[in-house]
Amino acid sequence: MGDGGNGLHHVGHVVRDLNHATERYRRLGFTVAAPAYPVLPRVAGGPAEPFGVANTHVYFARNFVELVAVIDDAGRLPGTARPIPLRVPDDRLAGLRAAIGATAANIASFLRRFQGVHIMIADTADLDGVAAGLSAAGIVHGGVHAVQRPVETDSGTRMEPARYLEISHPGLPAGRVPEGRIGFAENAPSGPRRTGHPNGATELVECVLCGPDAALPEFERRYGACFGPARRDRVATRFGRADVTVVAASRLAGLLPGERPAALPAFVAYAVSVRDLAATERLLSGNGVPVTRTGPGELFVPASAALGTAIVFRQDG
Repeated sequence: MGDGGNGLHHVGHVVRDLNHATERYRRLGFTVAAPAYPVLPRVAGGPAEPFGVANTHVYFARNFVELVAVIDDAGRLPGTARPIPLRVPDDRLAGLRAAIGATAANIASFLRRFQGVHIMIADTADLDGVAAGLSAAGIVHGGVHAVQRPVETDSGTRMEPARYLEISHPGLPAGRVPEGRIGFAENAPSGPRRTGHPNGATELVECVLCGPDAALPEFERRYGACFGPARRDRVATRFGRADVTVVAASRLAGLLPGERPAALPAFVAYAVSVRDLAATERLLSGNGVPVTRTGPGELFVPASAALGTAIVFRQDG
């Protein structure tokens, strides 16, 4: 399988405090949309209330980084968050609440492991073809789902249709794999997004998974079946159709000097391209953000300064 991939759709950075995360990302030079949270009634005809997770986005022209936090039992929310009413027929309300509740439970379980990236979704223009290919390859998934999600555009916030599927793993809850949540998404075309960033970021270009050395062959097999073909070098294995890299724990220092995974397996980093790497470095240093160079063409902010996940900045082109 793997022919349906078209780079990354988004990565999901799970955080404890969405206000703090939003400010940290702005210090890193990203433009961050106002947080939002879903509201819907517990029962048909009842009052709408916050439920599930609150999130915000760092948008690029064709993909994004999501910041996501669970709404706690007290309903505490970021001060600047705005409600997004979810409208659903009465006979589907219970099913939607169950689905959102399951997602929130997964996000909460991710956060118990560590704060950082736990979600990696590849982009595709043919989600039905991807679903058929995954099934033919024996990859378990939950089928294609259709949703509406808020998107910030130049003309304001609007609801945009999206379709997605999640890959599952034997012995884990639906939509879960050992490293978190992976899958594919297909979006309808949208209007121009608010994509300008002070750090010059232009696109989400890579996500890095670190696994135990002994388990690496199984990860390569599974990711090849989902996102192949693979290209191996002396340090890592790269799946170009999804822009995902798999690296053994013993080789992580060769990719990201000084980094140590918070858990195994784990998504330990993601990369964005920038228009002018030197200008990005000056902005980060001026904001007091520590940076490390991995080579002449990229630098990264360590996980300790970026809420549990290293962020790589790479010269565009």
